[in-house]
Amino acid sequence: MEFAEKLNDIVSSLAWGPGTLAFFLLLGIYLTVRMKWFQVRHCPLWLRTTLFSMFSRAEVRKSRDKNMLSRFQALTTALAATIGTGSVAGIATAIFFGGPGAVFWMWVSAFFGMMIGFTEKTLGVLYRYRGKDGSWIGGAMIYMERGLHSRWLGMLFSLFCVMASFCSGNMAQANSIATALHSALGWDRLIAGIAVSALLGLVILGGLKRIASVSERLVPFMAGFFIVGGLAVIAANGENLVPALAEIFHSAFAPRAAGGGMMGYTLSQAMRYGIARGVFSNEAGLGSSVMIHSASDVKEPAEQGMWGILEIFLDTMVVCTITALVILTSGVYDQGAALTELATRAADAGYRMDEAMLGAPLAVAAFSTLFGRWGGAFVAISIALFAFSSLLCWAYYGERGLAYLTGTGRFSGIYKVLFAAAALAGSMADLAAVWAVSDTFNALMLLPNLAAIALLSPKAIRAAGEYLRGRESAAAGGKKHRKRAP
Repeated sequence: MEFAEKLNDIVSSLAWGPGTLAFFLLLGIYLTVRMKWFQVRHCPLWLRTTLFSMFSRAEVRKSRDKNMLSRFQALTTALAATIGTGSVAGIATAIFFGGPGAVFWMWVSAFFGMMIGFTEKTLGVLYRYRGKDGSWIGGAMIYMERGLHSRWLGMLFSLFCVMASFCSGNMAQANSIATALHSALGWDRLIAGIAVSALLGLVILGGLKRIASVSERLVPFMAGFFIVGGLAVIAANGENLVPALAEIFHSAFAPRAAGGGMMGYTLSQAMRYGIARGVFSNEAGLGSSVMIHSASDVKEPAEQGMWGILEIFLDTMVVCTITALVILTSGVYDQGAALTELATRAADAGYRMDEAMLGAPLAVAAFSTLFGRWGGAFVAISIALFAFSSLLCWAYYGERGLAYLTGTGRFSGIYKVLFAAAALAGSMADLAAVWAVSDTFNALMLLPNLAAIALLSPKAIRAAGEYLRGRESAAAGGKKHRKRAP
């Protein structure tokens, strides 16, 4: 455990440090400027093409090809991984360590991350190819190999992906489920682990189509369940909404000090935790969800890129924002007490933090202000649903990474069995070391993918331009046709 924590500290200082976070933001800004603020100027277009199309176009919801996913299935399956425990516990932790200003920088990372997400999903469709069974094969490792002609980089990314699938994608998620159900409902952790492992095995052994089938039903329910509950808490504390928003913007640029002014939140802390937690939650630039989006039945690469924009918008700007506002409006977050805890921790390396002030317990306290003793059950059910959906999606990510590493899908069955068994082990384990290693492998996935996105971005920019020009030409042709009609 000590080695894992030391390794994580070293990698985090490099991968999650100011340099990488600055690179992430600068890349997002560059892509935003080069694509002429696409996420703003063409907001009606990408909303109409994605969110609103689900209610009007049947082909968006159901694919005619049995080997491909519909665009709705691709979105919900990708959201199954992104709307995870990080959307609840991760945001609460960011507020504790970075202050309310961290929420502002989370929004900033999501805003520019939308174009990173757009670019990687567009590249995923541009460079995908048909497998022997007729299904699409794609992902970050594919555009690294076919676009950058660097198979070794794709191999490196795939190795980190497989390792991350067992850590952050599996054991950490399974432990979150077991812990939540034990604390809120009194379930024995072993029983919870067996149930999760069995359900997980039943789904993932059916392959991507079964994972997608479950996700398209589970994700809308779990997201709606959490959003409605969160909005109810915010509405009940409506008088605190404007002050909470004001505090978010003020704290983003004006550090707050504890009593005596000896310890306080700094601008760098707010930026670090806000950006890092935002990326951890929505996975922009991580390259993982590209594998799912590449399996969509979409024809236009830029159109799938717009589904990538929606994915980040729903995860961060909606779900994560609701979590943050629930915590800040309910009054359970005590900035002075949090700063005192941080000061004590800084002075005493062996000091054990008050767990009630960060992570899931802080979210439980916030929801309990409205739901009383049912607040714990609400958060526990939400975390269990979020974590289980993440398990499903990461099983596919790891399977694809292993197939790329070995050059064959023959080990798929073995991987799935081991993945289900790891969920049982994770339910019972002390996860301190696993969480440490999880951050490490997530960071190691991020770095090569950001580099690949930066180098291949001209291809995505060109695809976006061609798509927009094609729409303009079609619209102009339609107008001429209508004018000629009698």
